[in-house]
Amino acid sequence: MPNLHKPAALALTVLFSAPALAWVPKLDEVTARNVIDGAYGRRDEVKTYQTTDLSVKDGKFAAGEGAIRAVDGGEKCVADWLAAPTDFKLGSRPVSVTLSGQADQLYFQARDARDNFRNLTPAEALTADASSKRMADGELRVDLGVQGLPSEKARDAYLLRLKGPDGKMIAPARRSYVNDFKAQEGGTFSGTLVFYFEPLKAGIGASDAVELLLRTEYGENSCAYAVPLNLGQFQ
Repeated sequence: MPNLHKPAALALTVLFSAPALAWVPKLDEVTARNVIDGAYGRRDEVKTYQTTDLSVKDGKFAAGEGAIRAVDGGEKCVADWLAAPTDFKLGSRPVSVTLSGQADQLYFQARDARDNFRNLTPAEALTADASSKRMADGELRVDLGVQGLPSEKARDAYLLRLKGPDGKMIAPARRSYVNDFKAQEGGTFSGTLVFYFEPLKAGIGASDAVELLLRTEYGENSCAYAVPLNLGQFQ
C-alpha cells in the first residue's frame, strides 16, 4: 500500500521555507517564538489571521471593490445584496470571512498563560500536550460570520469550497460552530460557522491566492459567490 502521508509531509517541509508572512500549516520553533513574544508584549504582535469584512455600508462592501463576486446566478445576486443587505427573504448574508491557522490558536494559548501569570516557552508550546489543543497539522480554519439565518438548523445548509490557483475545488474536512448564535429582531439568527480545510492535499501553497466559494442556505435561486483570499497575508 502506498504511503499516503509522505506527500503531505514533504509539502510541510517545503512550506517552512515560505516567506515570513505566509500561512503556517505546522508550527516551528521560530514561528512559535515570534507569536509568543508578541502575545507577551516583547515584540509587535504577529499577524495570525486575515479578515474580509463583507458588511455593506453606503451601498458598498466594507472590504472594498472586488471583495466578492458572483460565480453563479449573475451580477444581480451581488446587486441585490448591496441594495438590501438586511433583507433576508432571499436568504441569509455572510458578513465576514476570517482565515487562521495554528499560529492564531497559539496566540490565544500564550495570552491565556500570560493572563494567569505563567510563562510559556516555545519548547512548551510545541509539546504534544499543547499541540493537541490546536488544530491538526495542515488544517486551515475559516470562520464565516452570517446574519439572517431562518433557524439554527439552517447553518448546515451552507456550502463552502476552497478554490486554488489551478481551479481545483476542495470541500471542508470538517465543520463546527462558534457558541455565539443568537436570535435577531425578526426571528432570524446570527453567528459564526467554522470550516476546516486541508489545502496542502489540493496542492495549495502557504502563500497562494485562493478563492472561497459559497452558497447560502437559500435554495430558491442559484446565487453563489467567490471571496478572494491570500494565504500570504498572515501566519
